[in-house]
Amino acid sequence: QVQLVESGGGLVQAGGSLRLSCAASRFTSSINVMGWYRQAPGKQREWVASISGGTTKYADSVKGRFTISRDSAKNTMYLQMNSLKPEDTAVYSCNADWRGLSFWGQGTQVTVSS
Repeated sequence: QVQLVESGGGLVQAGGSLRLSCAASRFTSSINVMGWYRQAPGKQREWVASISGGTTKYADSVKGRFTISRDSAKNTMYLQMNSLKPEDTAVYSCNADWRGLSFWGQGTQVTVSS
């Protein structure tokens, strides 16, 4: 089992920044892939970014604005979000693939005002 707890969401004006954190109950170095997803009201959940080893990938909608990283010493993954737009408003959840199973955090709300 992997427990994931997100934090760092909040209300920010367009153009602002937030950093989300995802604390894992297991060593993140033992987790194959970790990622961030988001779900806006009335929309399906969408993939935002993922990290596996030293490889990072981003959705086109956030490329150049968001940065995913992880600190193995703290068992924590981060999502640095810059130049935020109102369309980034959503509940952001972290995900971990561990031993063929997928685990999710409870999510954190990000609201970007125009």
